[in-house]
Amino acid sequence: MKSYLTINEVLKRKHFNSCEVITGKVGLTNRVKWVHVMEVTRVNELLKGNELILSTGVGWKEDNELCLSFLKQLIECQASGLCIELGTYTSQIPQNVIEFANEHEFPIILFHEEVPFVEITQDLHALLVNQQYLMISNLENYSQQLNQMLLSVNDPKDILQHLCESTGLLAGLRIHSEVTLFPACLDLPQQQLLQHHITKQKKNQSSFFTHSIQLLGESYAELYILSTNDFFTELEMLTVDRTATALAQHFLRDLYVEEKKRVQETEWMVQWINGEISSSQITHCLQEVLHDFPIQGGTVICCQCIQDVKLDHTYLKLTIRAIFEQEGFHLLILEKKRELVLVVLNKRQVTTWRERLERSLNRWINHVDLQEVNKSLAVQLIGVGQFNRRLDHIYKGYETARKTVSIQMTLHNQVKNHICFYEDLHMYRIISLVNEQRELQEVVMEYLQPVLEYDRKFNAKLFETLKVYLACNGSKQETAKRLYIVRQTLYHRIEKLEKLLGSDFMAHEKRMAIEFMIMTYDYLFALNVSTTAIDELEKASLT
Repeated sequence: MKSYLTINEVLKRKHFNSCEVITGKVGLTNRVKWVHVMEVTRVNELLKGNELILSTGVGWKEDNELCLSFLKQLIECQASGLCIELGTYTSQIPQNVIEFANEHEFPIILFHEEVPFVEITQDLHALLVNQQYLMISNLENYSQQLNQMLLSVNDPKDILQHLCESTGLLAGLRIHSEVTLFPACLDLPQQQLLQHHITKQKKNQSSFFTHSIQLLGESYAELYILSTNDFFTELEMLTVDRTATALAQHFLRDLYVEEKKRVQETEWMVQWINGEISSSQITHCLQEVLHDFPIQGGTVICCQCIQDVKLDHTYLKLTIRAIFEQEGFHLLILEKKRELVLVVLNKRQVTTWRERLERSLNRWINHVDLQEVNKSLAVQLIGVGQFNRRLDHIYKGYETARKTVSIQMTLHNQVKNHICFYEDLHMYRIISLVNEQRELQEVVMEYLQPVLEYDRKFNAKLFETLKVYLACNGSKQETAKRLYIVRQTLYHRIEKLEKLLGSDFMAHEKRMAIEFMIMTYDYLFALNVSTTAIDELEKASLT
């Protein structure tokens, strides 16, 4: 089934009974998608290709050069052929025109008597439109059959078998490294021919092409199609496209079911990240869910969500699993109340794990197709835990990932990126540990109280000056520049700091302690041991 005619088929119509083909008999297989009456000699902007041109020759009459120019334009525009009515305006076709048409295998058809161009166009256009309508109708029927099959079949091979039986095409399906040939009843020569095309895959072959089956933004399988004719009809191309879409839906359904099954079987993961199962149990459980072993260590990512994880986010999990797989990770996903836990297992070199993980996280957050899903999940903070080479130490990754999220939430005004690695927290890790001893506030006030109290009374901005002065490693020029003050003002503030903190406050050990207490003060302030609690502490110490 096709949406065009060939010139050979046109010549069988009743109005062409007495016509004569004088050139380009090889081109009688040219496709005709429309019929057009053309009486002008400049046609470059008027044609789109595959038109059969009807003309009386009124445009060039007996002008041989003008006739040749008209022919060249038709060939350049990829017209199918030229039909000329002799007698009224032109009596013969110039020899140079005949020779040029034969050189380019371009058919010229002569009517030696007057013919009704209107009836010719009506007849051929009706035939073309009916063929297009029938093609669309057949395509719709085929699509409905595919939809019915998707509801019942469990094997994609049945879909491809149906394609080959419906069209007569030969097909091959590659998933991973395995190639299956269709139809199932292929004889040996057909198998060898199809295998040859699949192996060679030469470009610009009119009877063979490859169709990639896309799933979650990536190529999941390859579909190879071979026609037993010299080229594919439009219906065949559209049928193959519909089949590829049906296969993609079938594969996605299988992945979806597999993902739902994974969710139901993740109870052991809870025990794993809590450190409650042995190394041998971990290995046994992983061998059931992983295709390739061994694993080169791993970590845990905690995603803090604003709302409870109640919705079905199977599509999200399928997509981010595919993203992480491309960077050399295997992903196990666990949903908790307001937390999405990703156990990230490394399959490549340990030295590159972080840069690959950062790329995966950024691709997930910026993935266009996941914007709405991410919004519904409302991921607020992402904490990446400590990397561990031993799988029975993965629970430490979970503990440190949760600690990372906790510190992020504490420092919410100071965190520039909502994705944070535990190994980047440095001093804040120490501060959070010391803070658990509940004596940290008194130590902070022991060092910083004089400066804070002076600022309270005189609004002198000494605390800000102290932070910038230490950050600039004692450079007065750089400090004044960052604070936007003149040198004399800075000198006055430094003198005041020396009186409040001691003239040795820039000495190595004391300076380290003061810098530590400034970071701690910021941490406690953000923690909402905050302004009110510190004020009360200051007043109590003054009392």
